[in-house]
Formats: sequence, C-alpha cells, structure tokens
Amino acid sequence: MTTNREQVARGSGLGARGREQGSKKWFICLLLVFYSSVISHHSSFSQTLSPAARVSLITYGSGDDDISSAFGHTEIRLVDPMLGMDRDYSYGGFDYRADYFILKFLRGTLPYFLTVHNLYQVIYYYQQTNRSVREQQLNLSPIQRQRLFVALEKNYLPQNREYRYKFYYDNCSTRPRDMIADVCGDSLTIPSRSLMTGKSYRDLMNDYLNEKPWYQLGMNLAIGWPANEQTDGWLAMYLPDQVHDQFAHATVRQANGQSIPLVQSEQTIFAAQKTFRQQVPLYLDPDVVFTVLGLLVALFTIRRYVVAGKVDRWFDRLLFGVSGFLGWFLFVLWMIRDDGVTGWNPTLLYLMPLHLPLIYWATRSTATAQRRTRYFGATAVLLLLGMALSKIPGGFDVIFPLTLLIRCVVNMQPVWRNEQTPMRVA
Repeated sequence: MTTNREQVARGSGLGARGREQGSKKWFICLLLVFYSSVISHHSSFSQTLSPAARVSLITYGSGDDDISSAFGHTEIRLVDPMLGMDRDYSYGGFDYRADYFILKFLRGTLPYFLTVHNLYQVIYYYQQTNRSVREQQLNLSPIQRQRLFVALEKNYLPQNREYRYKFYYDNCSTRPRDMIADVCGDSLTIPSRSLMTGKSYRDLMNDYLNEKPWYQLGMNLAIGWPANEQTDGWLAMYLPDQVHDQFAHATVRQANGQSIPLVQSEQTIFAAQKTFRQQVPLYLDPDVVFTVLGLLVALFTIRRYVVAGKVDRWFDRLLFGVSGFLGWFLFVLWMIRDDGVTGWNPTLLYLMPLHLPLIYWATRSTATAQRRTRYFGATAVLLLLGMALSKIPGGFDVIFPLTLLIRCVVNMQPVWRNEQTPMRVA
C-alpha cells in the first residue's frame, strides 16, 4: 500500500516523462516539417525528365488592354507526359497590391517575378482579348532540356524568383532568351544576332504604339537619349516577336557536330482576328489636339498683341508654367530611375523645368524689356535646339515648341527701347 506522498511522486514522475515525450514528439514533428519543406523545394531538382519531354517557346501577341500588353509576352513551356508535367514559366508577374506600387513603378524598382502555370489556365484570357498564341517546339538535347528544367526550377525558388525589371534590357522576353541561350552555350547560332536592325530601341517600341497615340506620346516624352541607341538582333530581342522571329532562323549544333534548326516545329494555338480599331477619335489625336492649341494661341496672340498692342502675362504664366511642371516631372523621373532609360532627355529643352518659377520673375509687372528679351530669347534658343534633337514621332515636338516660340517672339521687345520702361501688359 502506497502513501499519498509516493502517489504524488509517481504522478509527478509520470507527468515529467509525459512532458518529455511530448517535447520529443513536437521536436520530431518540427524536424519532419523542416525536412519535408526542404525536400519539396529541391525534389524537382532531382527529377529526371523522360525522353518524351519537350520544350517550347510560347509567344503571345500584342493586346489593346493597357500599355503592359502592347508589346506581347514570352514564356517557356516544358511538357513531360511521362511525369504528368505541363508547366509554363513566365517572367511577367508583378503585384498590383505591392506597397507604394505607383512610386515603385515610376522609379523602376517594382519587383517582377517568375510565375508558373499551365498554358490552358490562361489561354481563355488571350482568346477573349484577341491575342495570338504561337508555340515553337525547340530542338534541345535531353541534357539541354534537363539543364533548362533545373535552372528554371531553381529560379522559381522564393528567394530567387524576383528580379529588377528593365524595359529594354531585362524583361519577360530577354529572360527566356537568356535561359535558352545559356543551356545551349556556343552550340546555338542566331544568324541575325550581331546584324544591325537599322532601328533604335525607340523605333522598335513605336512600331507597337501607332494605334495608341497617347501612350506613344507619353512614353516618348519620358524616355531619353539611351532609347535612341541603334540595336542589333540580340538587343532587339527585348520584344517577344523578335525572339520568336530570330529563333525561327537559329540553329543548334548536336553532339555529332551537325547543325539543325533550333525550332523543330511551330503551331498557332490561337490566331487573333485581324481587326482594325482606331484607338481614339481623330479629334482627340495628340497631333490634332496640339495643332488646334497652337492655332488658338496664335490667334489669341495676334488679336491681343498685333491689334490691341497688349501682352498678357497671365497667359504666358499659364503656358510656360504648365511646360515647367511637366518638365519637373520628367526631370524627377530621370533622377529617380536607375535603369538609365529616362536619362539625358532632350524633351527637357522645351519642357524646361526652370520655367516654374522663373516665368513669374520674367513676367512681373516691373520686368524691363531687357529682362524679358534675355529670358525669352534664351528660351527660344532652347526650344529650337529641343526641336532639332527630339525624336518623338508625330508632330508634338514641333507643334508644342512652336506654340511656345510664338509667345517668345511676342515677349522679346527691342533692346533699344528704354529698358526701364515696363512692357505693356494686361
């Protein structure tokens, strides 16, 4: 017969052993969870593709949804029927819900990331938006296919999948190009790789924006001199269609030394309907809008200055103030972006940031003729220089500077007049 003290001692001993066993179980569970996560991340690396595996390049056509769909898209498709695998690797993912999305987008620091999906999970979207879907099956050896698979899966790890998107240099088209070129090595030959295209980055971009005139104007205003660099075949492959077309003429050398076409076969999964849709009415086209603006400014100036002999300083403050505001926006865009695309922008010569606030200094009621002549004379020189250097398609880089030039001529009073006599302003 045991005493109460012995029973308590035994009970406490059993409780201690129970807690110890429970702790061990929790520790074992944690180890299992940890190793299972490690195994799940790396199990794909240990998978060996079957001989039936195939690799394809998927090219999506351009769309009318928004500016992000205007240039098309490229993905790598890997199919292995023996493993039940059908995976599309896309470098075009980004999160609209990211903190400070607009600021990061403007700065060029918005993280893009690799996503993986099944082609037929997204095909309906491209059909509904009338965007073509083309597939090029590639002639890769089993070793090259395996290397590509491992590289893509490694790139898909959470710590690796994000990258810094750069419009011309590192995007959802150049990444698939680079992945395929890396696994092929020097066995890959792209005949047009080093041949000059005769077009700059800007020219190639504008080929896709002719029916989107306001997008075209905005992007051309924002990008600077680096966009005028002439491209060769390799650089031109920042566009999906260029990757598609140049891969179609590429060859790959086999182990026996024989070169075969890189593209084994091609099929059109969905053919977009050829339709013509004017994106904006003619009266809202930028060239029309700014031509009308220029004519209105000219008529107003003639009526007020030539007929009434008056110069309206409020009008100059409005025109040059808006110009300066836009200039400051472009200047800040140049300063905050680190991809270099917005740098050395000649647009700033006629959208001069310093007009805001200097236009108020130049149009003060006490401003002398000499001050106005110097200010607007210097502005006129910059306007003419900006017109000469600008590469914006259409007529904006001529029409808008000419509009400002009209006001410069009006404000440049003869210096032989009494410089202490203020201009006649209203």
